[in-house]
Amino acid sequence: MTTRIESPATTVAGTVAHAIAEVLGLDPAGVDPVIRPSQFTDLQSNAALSLGPVHGLRPRDLAQRVVDRIPTDGPIAHAETAGPGYLNLELSTDWIAEQLSSLSIAERHDATGRRIVIDYSSPNVAKEMHVGHLRTTVVGDALARMLEWSGHTVIRQNHIGDWGTPFGMLIEHSLDLGRGSAELDRMAEDPNAFYRAARAKFDASPAFAERARRRVVLLQAGDAPTLALWTELVDASKAYFRKVYGSLDVSLTDEDLAGESSYNDELAGICADVEALGLARVSDGALCAFPEGFIGRDGAPAPLIIRKRDGGYGYATTDLATIRYRAAVLRADQAVYVIGEPQATHLEMVWAVAREAGWLPSSTETVHVRIGNVVGADNKLLRTRSGDGFTLAGLVDEAYRRAAEATDREHAIEDDDERERAARAVAIGAIKYADLAVPHDTGYMFDLDRMLAPVGNTGPYLQYAVTRVRAVFSHPRAAGHDPNATIVLDTPEARALALLLLEFDATARAAGEAFEPHRLCALLHQVAKRFAAFYDAVPILTASPTQRDARLRLCRQTEAVLVRGLDLLGITAPRRM
Repeated sequence: MTTRIESPATTVAGTVAHAIAEVLGLDPAGVDPVIRPSQFTDLQSNAALSLGPVHGLRPRDLAQRVVDRIPTDGPIAHAETAGPGYLNLELSTDWIAEQLSSLSIAERHDATGRRIVIDYSSPNVAKEMHVGHLRTTVVGDALARMLEWSGHTVIRQNHIGDWGTPFGMLIEHSLDLGRGSAELDRMAEDPNAFYRAARAKFDASPAFAERARRRVVLLQAGDAPTLALWTELVDASKAYFRKVYGSLDVSLTDEDLAGESSYNDELAGICADVEALGLARVSDGALCAFPEGFIGRDGAPAPLIIRKRDGGYGYATTDLATIRYRAAVLRADQAVYVIGEPQATHLEMVWAVAREAGWLPSSTETVHVRIGNVVGADNKLLRTRSGDGFTLAGLVDEAYRRAAEATDREHAIEDDDERERAARAVAIGAIKYADLAVPHDTGYMFDLDRMLAPVGNTGPYLQYAVTRVRAVFSHPRAAGHDPNATIVLDTPEARALALLLLEFDATARAAGEAFEPHRLCALLHQVAKRFAAFYDAVPILTASPTQRDARLRLCRQTEAVLVRGLDLLGITAPRRM
């Protein structure tokens, strides 16, 4: 069994709540002590500011009466009032050291029994993944890792675009090329080339376009030869996806694929059911649902098109089948969608119809993790553009090239394989961290120079902090130290670092539950900064043997927190940089 380690704030909250309850004659369970970090002391309680007037007391007087009831022989070493009614709390340094000495970072927390289905990445077959896909992939993968680590059962769903009208032209183009075509084989390297060629023929040749339309009908009717050709295209794209995910160290596999085609056989039934339930009606030739509360620009109820005028199905139909499957078959307690901000209204309408239809029970919570845009140096949306180096693969390769140059220039690594691994880890870590370090619903500028900077709130800065810790242990003077030495916090820098390390477990769990990986990034960055201050201010290897061992133990706990935290973000910490 793994222990869920509470933050120092949570640990002392119960003590303060009991003291407040004693003064006011309340049930401690109903008292929020409002514990916050403070720039003047370790922690601060602001509860007296709101509770005092309610109970006819001056906030400062209430704060003082609470101080008089707080024991100072445990986690809290000193308590005092400040300002109009703040309650300042100083933690026991010995308690901090004891807690950190016994700290064990969980490999994975015990199972919670909670099932979370998370939809992310979702590229299209026969198309290059662009930077927008990069962000949904990186954020989604970090959340999947964080939630699994917290003990939840996480079911990844990669809802790829593998169905629909474009496949008519793609299949006909593959037939024109012939089986075993080199162009089809190159889809694993450059899927856009195949798609562009098919599109050009579709636009230029009415005869080809007509063939493509007929092929779509055959595909949707389940024609066996057509399905075989479609499978070849999908398999070629799967090879491309595997290559991209492998290069980014993303945990998605072929087993996680759940494309649009998965639900094709259910779509007619979806339409029949919503119509029979009275949730949809024919409007202007299309079958539409009008969920309550959604208004169009003209002020009229906004339609969700379930079946198009031509009898075809769109995203709404597939998405209804998808959420029904995730609730009923995958038994999701939470259905999480990591997709772009502009899809918010569409998702809300789909979920509203699904709830009205009884397919989405109240026991299944839906969450849209809204992904903001990525812009280039010109402040315009960054997308895949032919010939200008903005393909996803091109950006990753350029990051690797720059990381390799920096590694060779600043920290020569003799072994070729290790040098390549280090440069790759730094490049991928830099790109991922830039995505994760900002709130997922805000945009950011894709700037490789900033991402790869060895200082600041960047992936390389955190990775370098890990290599710095490890360098201490590789020094001959670290030989023979006691790995189980009790931590002694005899300097302000050591104490500040230790206090921050105790926040890791709770912060990482809370960041996952809130779907906010940037909160974990912020903590890890602070840990790296605190370690740098400790490293620069305190002798470690030249200290007395007792001090050396205590400080090395603090270093080891720092390494454990940074490595585990980076791993939860999907970032590798190289041995050397």
